Amino acid sequence: MAIFNTYGSHLLSTGSSVPDLLINNDTISNFIDTSDQWISTRTGIRERRLITSNQSIIDLAANASNEALEKASLQPEDLDLILLATSTQNDLFGSASQLQASLKAINAAAFDITAACSGFVMGLVTAHQFIQTGAYKNVLIVGADTLSQWVDWSDRTTCILFGDGAGAAILQRNKNNDILGFQLNTNGNNSHHLSIGYSYSETIKNSQALETPIPRYGKIGHYAYLTMNGKEVYKFAVSAVPRSINKCLEEAKLSTKDITWLLLHQANQRIMETVANKLNLPMEKVLSNIQLYGNTSAASIPLALNEAFKTGHICNGDIIVISGFGAGLTWGTSIIEWKTLQ
Repeated sequence: MAIFNTYGSHLLSTGSSVPDLLINNDTISNFIDTSDQWISTRTGIRERRLITSNQSIIDLAANASNEALEKASLQPEDLDLILLATSTQNDLFGSASQLQASLKAINAAAFDITAACSGFVMGLVTAHQFIQTGAYKNVLIVGADTLSQWVDWSDRTTCILFGDGAGAAILQRNKNNDILGFQLNTNGNNSHHLSIGYSYSETIKNSQALETPIPRYGKIGHYAYLTMNGKEVYKFAVSAVPRSINKCLEEAKLSTKDITWLLLHQANQRIMETVANKLNLPMEKVLSNIQLYGNTSAASIPLALNEAFKTGHICNGDIIVISGFGAGLTWGTSIIEWKTLQ
């Protein structure tokens, strides 16, 4: 979708946070039938970070947010809006309000965006809309997930893939605009290929307890482990993502030759290589840290983005194409031309 310019959005700062507990492939091979070679050659992953019992997703999200705030020279009360992109919130009603409270961002509205691995891209686009209209000036977008808590650790097809982490970015209203365009998609017909389903196990009648003649029924159940059809997800990603990127580039009147950096959701090294090949981009232009963190879902893009800024990879005028894809099935692309503040 082309951007209608009213106010511009500047990518002001980034931050990230990962747990201290490091689990490498050799450790996993101690309790399931696998090996470092088997995992790394198929996924590119060599290690991942997992939260422990004394940590929560809010701890990770707050650490990443505080780093972004410090880099931006902003105080928490300067924030107008907080968007928490996560599928592993620690409250069924959402966790953005808990993050707002943890940061003491007393002037910020806050809500969750549940779009799995596409969540940060969805959050970035949503934040830009609020800034474009002039409604808000400073918006914090956080991608955070702890999918290690939702995988079956006896299933080597899924448990090897996921790690925990959080990444944050602050968009600020500016006369110049860093967001050149975006493109978002959903195909709910294939949601079953990657899901964490809810199963009903028992039905109870509670009308007697409530002492009312009106029948009231409740269902008792639980969420299942994460399930994934790896072959279908791979086919979806390597076909849908290049199309999304090309469409977004076309609408922004750019070509793949204009791309300085390609930042894909860190799901699988093979997926990233295939997408880059379809776009005729050398891997030197692809930002990747999957070997260190695995698939951190909504956190993967902002985590890698923050590391790219830290290492000096991103410079004034660079064009960064960001694309997320995953459960839903959802996918989306955003193009950023990053500029230093004038």
